[in-house]
Amino acid sequence: MKYVLVTGGVVSGLGKGVTASSIGVLLKACGFRVTSIKIDPYLNTDAGTMSPFEHGEVFVLDDGGEVDLDLGNYERFLDLKLTRDNNITTGKIYQSVIEKERRGDYLGKTVQVVPHITDAIQEWIERVAQIPVDGKEGPADVCVIELGGTIGDIESMPFIEALGQFSYRVGPGNFCLVHVSLVPVLSVVGEQKTKPTQHSVRQLRGLGLTPNLLACRSSKELDDNVKEKLSQFCHVPSSSILTLYDVPNIWHIPLLLREQKAHDAILKTLNLRGVTMEPNFKEWIATTKVYDKFHESVRIAMVGKYTNLSDAYLSVLKALLHASVTCNRKLVVDWVPAENLEDDTAKEDPDAYKIAWGFLKGANGILVPGGFGDRGVKGKILAAKYARENSVPYLGICLGMQIAVIEFSRSVLGLHDANSTEFDPKTKNPCVIFMPEGSKTHMGGTMRLGSRRTYFHVADCKSAKLYGNASFVDERHRHRYEVNPDMISQLESAGLSFVGKDETGKRMEIVEFPGHPFFVGAQFHPEFKSRPGKPSPLFLGLITAACERTLVPASKGYTKLANVIINAHSPMLKAHNGNGFKSTSSSLNGVYTSTTTNGVCVDGSC
Repeated sequence: MKYVLVTGGVVSGLGKGVTASSIGVLLKACGFRVTSIKIDPYLNTDAGTMSPFEHGEVFVLDDGGEVDLDLGNYERFLDLKLTRDNNITTGKIYQSVIEKERRGDYLGKTVQVVPHITDAIQEWIERVAQIPVDGKEGPADVCVIELGGTIGDIESMPFIEALGQFSYRVGPGNFCLVHVSLVPVLSVVGEQKTKPTQHSVRQLRGLGLTPNLLACRSSKELDDNVKEKLSQFCHVPSSSILTLYDVPNIWHIPLLLREQKAHDAILKTLNLRGVTMEPNFKEWIATTKVYDKFHESVRIAMVGKYTNLSDAYLSVLKALLHASVTCNRKLVVDWVPAENLEDDTAKEDPDAYKIAWGFLKGANGILVPGGFGDRGVKGKILAAKYARENSVPYLGICLGMQIAVIEFSRSVLGLHDANSTEFDPKTKNPCVIFMPEGSKTHMGGTMRLGSRRTYFHVADCKSAKLYGNASFVDERHRHRYEVNPDMISQLESAGLSFVGKDETGKRMEIVEFPGHPFFVGAQFHPEFKSRPGKPSPLFLGLITAACERTLVPASKGYTKLANVIINAHSPMLKAHNGNGFKSTSSSLNGVYTSTTTNGVCVDGSC
């Protein structure tokens, strides 16, 4: 087994996750099988209980693992199915060591960070690297490991020590270290400054790790004299110093690596040059060019709770993008804070209220993603009501499906206090209830998680047709509330159709409103299995229906006002540290504020 370690220095948010994914793409294009591991040095055992504001979205795997969003990047870039063990955290390592100590496995030894924690880290990496994740038998050829955080962080020290020992143990021909660092350009002098990278590499070497390649993040390509200076002071050949400069979208990163012969440097370090071929990027280049040339757009209103943080809905954005590319449209996402649709906002901030409703009414389609908590629920219900009554294509995911059921119960059944027990435990008409098998005392890992089977009970429905008239589908779940089975007959008699159910027939998985152009709710999260070139069927259904909807453009006066407000709620305000690639049009991770369309264009990020 060969190992490629990706570390980061100077600052977080440089794009280690995209760099690690792109290295995997490059190696895969050279004919190697690749697997990935993400190390997160935090004490949480997984990402499940972390706020999206803290860490971006929680990505869910087939086995129910709640993991860092970078594993979503790996799965999308490399078309893999990873396991929960592909995400290592400090919490997991310490938990496993303490369990061994309690069992007496250490035979009375004093348990310490070195060697017990460091040995556990190395054993975990070796074990997980052997697990096939590409659908083929046997282990992969290369394991790409990303170490989260920044070199010098206190919490990373046990992992740095373990990886130093690991590199020595597996041998220089089996280990390659790629260090991602920042080369800033000071606006005062316009000069690329190498000192931050020099200090970062010196610190890395002092901790026992020597980089084989430097991947330098900068706004523009590195000057030759800058490369020579970095080579001299960092002891890295200039041919192994790569420039990862700002690009239109992150699909260009693997192409940047190929153009700079990164594969030659990596394969030389791993003694693999004699058994490889030139990277085949014909398909990748064609896809990248397609993303860059779309002109006609499709507008989706994203009605959510975390609209000032795009990474909270990263997989949803990717799934929308995959579907819009299939429909040959440029995706424009209008971020609508759900609270801004509510009557209270109309009184407190009339401008924000007007703009939120303007975005909603100006959209080709409406999407209400998953979430927790009651903030913005009234606004989400109003969005679902507007979509249902005005024939606007609607997709509700997890909570978005439950919102659609609550709205229907109130508006059509006349149950004005209908609600979820999550938001009102004392409601007399609980149309959404806590699942019987759930835990009310522990948050982490207690939801209905991972891949579960949904059976279609109505053959002639939109969802079944989108899935190729399949009799069942396997999709990933993450929820602890469900539609109340005692109300199903009442809801269906009034016009809703629960077309998909679990194996018991009692848990509702997909709901549709017949006669509507596209009004679908899914209890599962279809975004987690969407891939470039293989979009999620439900997202494809939403975008297809949205493309068929024609709209009257907003007035010029409204446009000016909207640009001010959307910047205030722009998802560029915060970004997770796995996706720090900025496009040449002042965008982040391919998502940018559009000055002509009032929204946020999503342009080609994987």
